[in-house]
Amino acid sequence: MTRPVVESTPIHVPEGVLVDLRRRLLATKWPLDAGNQDGYYGVRRSYLEELVGYWADGFDWRAAERAINAYDHYRVDIAGAPVHFLRRPGVGPNPVPLILSHGWPWTFWHWSKVIDPLADPAAFGGDPADAFDVIVPSLPGFGFSTPLPDRPDMNFWKIADIWHELMTDVLGFERYAAAGCDVGALVTGQLGHKYADELYAVHIGSALKLTLFNGDLGWNISSSQPIPEGLPPAVRAEVVARQKRFAVHLAAHVLDPSTLSYGLADSPVGMLAWLLERWDNWSDDHGDVEAVFSRDDLLTHATIYWAGNAVDTSIRTYANNNRYPWSPVHDRWPVVEAPTGITFVGYENPPGVTTNEQRVRSFLDSDRAAWYHHVNVTAHDHGGHFIPWEIPDGWVDDLRRTLRGRRPT
Repeated sequence: MTRPVVESTPIHVPEGVLVDLRRRLLATKWPLDAGNQDGYYGVRRSYLEELVGYWADGFDWRAAERAINAYDHYRVDIAGAPVHFLRRPGVGPNPVPLILSHGWPWTFWHWSKVIDPLADPAAFGGDPADAFDVIVPSLPGFGFSTPLPDRPDMNFWKIADIWHELMTDVLGFERYAAAGCDVGALVTGQLGHKYADELYAVHIGSALKLTLFNGDLGWNISSSQPIPEGLPPAVRAEVVARQKRFAVHLAAHVLDPSTLSYGLADSPVGMLAWLLERWDNWSDDHGDVEAVFSRDDLLTHATIYWAGNAVDTSIRTYANNNRYPWSPVHDRWPVVEAPTGITFVGYENPPGVTTNEQRVRSFLDSDRAAWYHHVNVTAHDHGGHFIPWEIPDGWVDDLRRTLRGRRPT
């Protein structure tokens, strides 16, 4: 079989795209947004308007582009899907190939803080024996892995098949490691399920069942179950807050992705608001999103979504996770047979859990634990949904620990 052609493709957004973006930003028709100073109704116009003004006249995409292009970028077509990926060769005696999978509303650049420490640990005071050959793709339909006209069915377990072909048939690795967060954790879990014999280990930023989106209510985080009676007020408040954090996100993305996308693909401000709400409410930012993401960071990620015209195809992944349900390729347990490391963070603790020890125990006592051949379960008392961005040192240490003793000798 002929290998797909890999092309070296530095990132370059055409100037016309940036000119059009600025024109649209300046022509925004703003809603009134009265009475929303506290953010009760969603993203506040007062902050968003400031951010948009900086996007139009202040933010330097070309500077961000230069930072991104400090790494080598490639593009290849696999199974009808365009795949953009960044590669940072490992510096060490025997670097392990490692593919990192992001989620939504992530971009490949959310891995940027961990790429160099993983590839060249000695440069950061680590052991060169821990080096990885780091591969960071944009998920098909995300970022610069666009357009995606021939694969409208793309979902997490189909992406896993593409990743395996990328790592083995295209890049020629016999075995490799994989890590991921959010939707990328499901991609990584599927790799550890279907291709366990060809992976050294996997490391994920959560431990969800691969059946997460299956069923008639795959969009409903609570499966329509009422809040139990008699909960302590503080725990009840945590349950409600958790529901509010994810309910509209999952329902809209699973049930109505195309309808939503018409507005987001046409309006950069609408797109930014939809992304920003998640970046703010899902990160451990204590109410100040710029404590986690600088304005330049926010707009770098937003420009990647805009320039790749990736909003509709990235959002549709959710609907396809439900429309094309996951099913196992074997009936053995654990379902994910590859050795698995798991990182938990404090901001995503379940209601009633307050310590790292409780967080690990809550997982081990749950029905999810049996799904994974877990070998390294770690909890951190801080950090939010964007783990390698928010606590990069912790993520790197956790991942290295998962692979120790499982590397080729």
